[in-house]
Amino acid sequence: MTTYEPLDSKDQLILRLLQEDSRMTAEALSQRAYLSPSQCARRKQRLEEAGYIVGYSVIVDADRVGLQVEAFIQVEMASHSRQNADDFRKLIRKRDEVTSVWTLTGKTDYMLRVFVTDLKALNVFVQDILLTHPAVVRVESQIVMDRLKENAPLPSAETHPVVKEVG
Repeated sequence: MTTYEPLDSKDQLILRLLQEDSRMTAEALSQRAYLSPSQCARRKQRLEEAGYIVGYSVIVDADRVGLQVEAFIQVEMASHSRQNADDFRKLIRKRDEVTSVWTLTGKTDYMLRVFVTDLKALNVFVQDILLTHPAVVRVESQIVMDRLKENAPLPSAETHPVVKEVG
């Protein structure tokens, strides 16, 4: 059984601020969280050690590196055998253009987020990689036209309380 201690309002604020700017120094964090830099540093370290903060990353501008097409691709499996699932997961782990994958409920089994250079590259990925895989029966793509809200911070526990996890 896994339980998580409830976060106080200062911890929640620190998480929100770090999601907005993970490179924020303890000094800058302290000014926004109304705590001393040492308190902020200790709280940040505790949040990391407790698993609330699982990592830090750099967000690269896709257009600047030549990836001008972003798409979400829904994949439906031909059958739901363990072997099919394992084979498909091995395939998508090897593909650099796939940046995120989710398993879903409903008709769609997997949702892939992909970045490619152009529509021709997207077509090659769908036609020659996904649809030729024996585990795949159907693929549907949606091309991103504009990002209205991306990578927003998670909502705070004040509006969505953390509950005990059983597992």
